[in-house]
Amino acid sequence: MEIKRLFDLLPNYETSFKPKDDVLAGKVKGEWVKYDIKAYREFANHISYGLLALGIKKGDKIATISNNRPEWNFIDMGIMQAGAIHVPIYPTISEDDYKYILKHAEVKYVFVSGKELLRKIEHILPEIDNIIDLYTISKIDEHKHLDELIEAGKKSKDVELLETIKSEIDENDVASLIYTSGTTGYPKGVMLTHKNILSNVIASDPIFPVDETSKGLSYLPLCHVYERMVNYVLQIKGVSIYYAESMATIVDNIQEVQPHIMTTVPRLLEKVYDKILAKGRKLTGLKKQIFFWAVNLGLRYEYDRPDRIIYNLQLAIANKLVFNKWREALGGNMKSIVSGGAALQPRLASIYNAANIPTVEGYGMTESSPVIAVNTFEKGKRKIGTVGPPLFNVEVKISERGEILVKGPNVMKGYYKQPDLTKEAIIDGWLHTGDVGILDEDGMLKITGRVKEIFKTSMGKYISPVLLENKIKESPFIDQIMVIGENQKFAAALVVPDFEHFRTWCKIKDIPYTTNSDMIRHKEFRSRIKKELDCFNKQFGDTEQIKKFELIDHEWTVESGEITANLKLKRRTIHEKYKDLINAIYNLKE
Repeated sequence: MEIKRLFDLLPNYETSFKPKDDVLAGKVKGEWVKYDIKAYREFANHISYGLLALGIKKGDKIATISNNRPEWNFIDMGIMQAGAIHVPIYPTISEDDYKYILKHAEVKYVFVSGKELLRKIEHILPEIDNIIDLYTISKIDEHKHLDELIEAGKKSKDVELLETIKSEIDENDVASLIYTSGTTGYPKGVMLTHKNILSNVIASDPIFPVDETSKGLSYLPLCHVYERMVNYVLQIKGVSIYYAESMATIVDNIQEVQPHIMTTVPRLLEKVYDKILAKGRKLTGLKKQIFFWAVNLGLRYEYDRPDRIIYNLQLAIANKLVFNKWREALGGNMKSIVSGGAALQPRLASIYNAANIPTVEGYGMTESSPVIAVNTFEKGKRKIGTVGPPLFNVEVKISERGEILVKGPNVMKGYYKQPDLTKEAIIDGWLHTGDVGILDEDGMLKITGRVKEIFKTSMGKYISPVLLENKIKESPFIDQIMVIGENQKFAAALVVPDFEHFRTWCKIKDIPYTTNSDMIRHKEFRSRIKKELDCFNKQFGDTEQIKKFELIDHEWTVESGEITANLKLKRRTIHEKYKDLINAIYNLKE
């Protein structure tokens, strides 16, 4: 059947694939609860009936604030089938952002997953006149529950009315309003149509090497268009989708599900790699030598090099002796890991692929639904250090100032209630991404920085901080870093050490580890960080080298405010929060 609206994925699934009980699965009280396609469709339909009974009309906005779970999909499809617009909201944003989004989007109903998220918003709801009511997904006393809406839908079931409403929904109608977690100011509401998102789904479909016999594990927030679009891809391919309970349980969930595919951000791959290396350092004698021989071999991996006969023979041995345990740690069945949201360090792409854990990097943004380019699993369509070729239905060109411009059916309809910002972002049909990059001789896109993040020193030299940061984060001693120096004589940095790695290092060096705040003042601790930075400085140009640094005594997180929900640095926030440290670096006075 022709898939022109996102909810068309449901009948397509039922007619295209053999019946199975785990189309969607989530954990409840320690047990996996599974749903087949008939249950999925019934829940979605009953939610649609329930919303129509509440008086929901085409174009009304309905918000979800939820962790990943099968019910997210039921509500998503139920909203869109009724002609309403789904406004998925991050569970981790600030109270001010919740207020802004719920008011700005004119949300009428809100679905909240459980008590913790309800606590974050229930006291602000009386201030938002447009909200009519709230439903919880988990049962909470004194609050309306999703089951009540479903029961109301069963009682007011009108098949003919729903089919009529669905038939009047056009592929160019807005399906979702997604507020970007901006690094500055209030978030912008990105209007994405059914066609926008489906064009990305259809273009991404052939890239994923999985089918209806495969399982996927989902842990990235479904409210982010990256995970959501992939969620639809897995449904168009008939892949069973299991939702991880949380980041804290993801290792256990991987072992339970043994997935064939997973999407991720580089942060998780970095953490897994660092933990594996930490275990390797505890080995002794010949085992330790073999382990690091395999690692160093893996770091030299390149795609599609049959001419490296001796290297490939050595790699086969390394895979048998060492990397087989890495694959087991990821469930043993992994056919595809797709990394996005931020730059993937080339060393990580090399080592994971060397270990027969196929890992590719993609690139996109909310405004492009989201994928613009992605490495594939085909020879000639992948290259480590790039984000791969543009999707077949997406045009990419580089402007005179080096900015990546995009045109295609995936480009958003615009920013909600912000026509001026829309005109700034889309000029003559081309979406201005704000990213700087190049298309290499093989047609692969390489991201080299952000237009707004590239800064000039007082000496007139331009610096792209992202490139330096991604390189320096290769150090096991450094967890996060932000390069600074705009209008200053030299580049400097705020550094978040990898405290877990330093605890092991201190034990080996027989240095008593006290608190993080005490350790960052320790002479040997600072010297080790300086040694790491000096090593990377040799790879940078004179004006790019980090001349001074200050250490931060805690990890940067979404909750502490230094990074966005999709794990990008909030540079302006960090500048403000740590202005005293920055002033000390440059001997500046207030």
